[in-house]
Amino acid sequence: MENIRIVLVETSHGGNIGAVARAMKNMCLEELALVQPKQFPTEEAMARASGADDILHEASIHHSLDEAVADCVLVVGTSARLRSVSWPQLNPRECAELVMQRSATGKVALVFGRERTGLTNAELERCNYLVNIPANPDYSSLNLGMAVQVISYELMMQSQQGRQPVTEDRDLAKAGDMQGLFRHLEQALEDIGFLDPRKSDKLMRRLKRLFYRAEPDLDELKILRGILSAAQGRKSARRE
Repeated sequence: MENIRIVLVETSHGGNIGAVARAMKNMCLEELALVQPKQFPTEEAMARASGADDILHEASIHHSLDEAVADCVLVVGTSARLRSVSWPQLNPRECAELVMQRSATGKVALVFGRERTGLTNAELERCNYLVNIPANPDYSSLNLGMAVQVISYELMMQSQQGRQPVTEDRDLAKAGDMQGLFRHLEQALEDIGFLDPRKSDKLMRRLKRLFYRAEPDLDELKILRGILSAAQGRKSARRE
């Protein structure tokens, strides 16, 4: 559980951050990361934390989602609705099982978006998986504290199963490494004339899904980036 990080993106109300801290402490989670919170710290956050002050005091503040998850081997984004962006989906129980497995090998982030609008499509594309909490289709809105409580409860239940975590003997690429690959890939595809600007977003989204599904390790990432660099170099040589 100590390798699991709850990340809140641009939370509007300090009280909601306090409610999240309380939910986390109830379920033995300790690490909270805040991306550009609108109100923090506040007295309301401390009051709503109801004894989970230590989580608020130790919370890290970040300028971007990329910064908050850069060292994570797995990033799972939460979505109140199934978006038009096609991405691997999990329910809370499946999410908890996967997160507990991966947390044996490194840091894992669970990302929660803004109270009103959730995560943007660009932010969702930075996640390996999305988790959706099933609810009444006529009234499916959960407040932030409730959403964190549901996911945290499933994590707690998984931690009490007594199963031996599945460990990876590979040094898996972290979120920051993957974003570096995607930037390099997009630039290389532009350089060799493969990327059509009119379809670049759709193509890059499909490529991101492919590489997230492959779960490359750091050595494999170095090979891929070496291939991209070589392709860019050969293109320059042809021009010369």
